[in-house]
Amino acid sequence: MASVGKTFWLGVRRSLGLATPPVVLAYRGYGTRREAYLQGHVLDDRLLRESSPRDSWWRNLRAMLSRFLSVTIPDAVVHIRLFDQEVTTTTDEDGCFSVRIPFPEQVTPGWYTAFYSVENPLNEGPDELETQEEVLIVSSNVDYGIISDVDDTIIISYASQTLQKLRLILTKNASTRLPFPGVAALYQQFQGNSAEGAPNPFFFISSSEWNLYDFLVEFCAIQNIPKGVFLLDNLKKGLLDVVRSGGGTHNHKLEKARSLLNLYPDLSFVLFGDSGQRDADLYAKLSREFPNRILAIYIRQVSNGPARENVMQHFQDIPLPMDRICLTAKTEEVAQHAGKLGLLNEQAVHLVREAMEKD
Repeated sequence: MASVGKTFWLGVRRSLGLATPPVVLAYRGYGTRREAYLQGHVLDDRLLRESSPRDSWWRNLRAMLSRFLSVTIPDAVVHIRLFDQEVTTTTDEDGCFSVRIPFPEQVTPGWYTAFYSVENPLNEGPDELETQEEVLIVSSNVDYGIISDVDDTIIISYASQTLQKLRLILTKNASTRLPFPGVAALYQQFQGNSAEGAPNPFFFISSSEWNLYDFLVEFCAIQNIPKGVFLLDNLKKGLLDVVRSGGGTHNHKLEKARSLLNLYPDLSFVLFGDSGQRDADLYAKLSREFPNRILAIYIRQVSNGPARENVMQHFQDIPLPMDRICLTAKTEEVAQHAGKLGLLNEQAVHLVREAMEKD
């Protein structure tokens, strides 16, 4: 019924000339040498552009509201091509699509490009509107994978302080938001430390919504944070959702992390989170479910978070030894801890220390 109502109002907008051509908002996919998982949304074009440090707060506000007032398109037919494989799928009532693409033969690990197209229902412009996005095929010859939270783990967000959070979301952009000092250098060293030469894969699992996908991709590129796969929360569609952004139970983060460990059964992981939300609790559960698969847990101590003892109590009676858990507000201490565990070599720790001095 909701899908029928939404389709009706889309028709009204089109008849009044108020509709924009649909676009495929595709997200970075991921997979193994035998299969890939791709997902995205189809929605009216939000007309966003790259940010600039010179953008006014009003321009940033309009861009962010545009992200959260997106009109999704149900029952849209999406054509997808990856390598020589072509699939066709249809969006659900929320304008979302998700597909698994098996490969007839094993493919070489690395980043590849998937191509997407959707039919244009308007009487002007091309018959099909196309876009593309990258897909990561993870190599088995890596040291480990990295699962990282986003808000208050790599980007200063004040996720547990509503007014501060809203000020940043609504008046700043990808060029003016700030990372924690040394995060880019730290993550670069974790990514580039594979003994076999293949980069260790990054997966960013966050309670930020898919509305913020383009913002997060641009932010990481500007800050030289390693390219990775984003697994975010459900797309939101309303002004009230701006206030609620990043909230909820966060249980979806555990589900997404669990799916990664099941997809890559031979891969161990390093986990990064913060003390402001439920990362400690979720990562403790993950360690219990996958003993011997979690190499270390790093929790950033945020200034307004719970006391240290309250955070650390989540890790009582888990398979991971306590000396592989690090709770700290300082990026350099994370690097030193990782060096002692052998996750980073001595040169990598030195490079992080140098970056911290520059920041």
